[in-house]
Amino acid sequence: MDEEFSVNVDHFLDLVRSSKRGKLKIYIGMAAGVGKTYRMLKEAHELQRNGINIMVGFVETHNRIDTKRIVEDLPAIPRKKVFYKGKQLEEMDVEAIIRIRPEVVLADELAHTNIPGSKNEKRWQDVKEILEEGISVITTVNIQHIESINARVEKITGVEIKERVPDSIIHMADEVVNIDLTIEELLERLEDGKIYDKAKVPFALDNFFQKDKLLQLRDLALKEVSRQVERKIVKDIPRDQRERINAIVSCISTNAKSAANIIRKSSRIVAANNSKWYVAYVQTPKESLDNIDSKEQRLLINNFKMATELGASVIRKSDKNIARAIAEIIEENEVEVIVMGMPSFSLFQRLQGNLFTELLDYTAKNNIDILIISTNEKNKK
Repeated sequence: MDEEFSVNVDHFLDLVRSSKRGKLKIYIGMAAGVGKTYRMLKEAHELQRNGINIMVGFVETHNRIDTKRIVEDLPAIPRKKVFYKGKQLEEMDVEAIIRIRPEVVLADELAHTNIPGSKNEKRWQDVKEILEEGISVITTVNIQHIESINARVEKITGVEIKERVPDSIIHMADEVVNIDLTIEELLERLEDGKIYDKAKVPFALDNFFQKDKLLQLRDLALKEVSRQVERKIVKDIPRDQRERINAIVSCISTNAKSAANIIRKSSRIVAANNSKWYVAYVQTPKESLDNIDSKEQRLLINNFKMATELGASVIRKSDKNIARAIAEIIEENEVEVIVMGMPSFSLFQRLQGNLFTELLDYTAKNNIDILIISTNEKNKK
């Protein structure tokens, strides 16, 4: 067993032993076949060797030889038989797991939709119920099933993803581990028949398993785990004992064209720096819904939508003092860089006199950078 994996197992082992409530560990991957289930089963064997009472609640082998072999030696809780449309099918037996009460249970495929008639509609709901009973869970999920990422994955792949897991479940995890492979390794596994039956390989290569799509999915998986690490840092380490989170805030106004350009350029800056990203709009009394026309409102909403699709969290504040509102956003979200348009645009026109001075004074004292960018792209070639 490699050293990194050993440390990873030891950490979850400590979590299980240190708390009476159930702990959740999630293995995430960019696509089927990266090895999430296999890695989960390897950890199960290691936990078992360390005296942890661990059992299989549900593992889907997909007839993969290595997965079938490694799961055989683990004790399993019998699956529940469910009759549906005249057929006998099997699901994870939540009631039996709670009754038997292993320390840790394996619940593969977190996004799975249960057979109609099951206690819960979704497996993530089963997992949540098991955790509430004080039983720890190790599970797996592909990046395309996370609710907030789902739309971007559909745009990348052209495939509608119907099974989704709420972000709240990912956020409550004590550990999230990305199982990463190079695109070449994953495609080699596919072509060798280690992911799907060889008869299905040509279809997969022409659809979901195209190199450009997989590369983008890999990027999403890596970023999701990075965000999870940030959440744990914020939660577990006092603010005065850690570095400020690497976050960028882009400030926009009701000037639709300049706001759109700020958002697009900020997106490229964020991607280059792998930063957490917020798009902020401060609504003054002069820009209340009663004072701006429906067209401006619609364009503003469209810009919010574009920011969200590009990966930003949109923050809306109402305040007559724009500088103060921006300072509050910086403080609340541990922002390091403010992105703004050139002074000719309305945001800076509104930051007149003492207000602009106040913002500059605040950023200087708190080591915040202000990045002023051109929002005129007419002359670009």
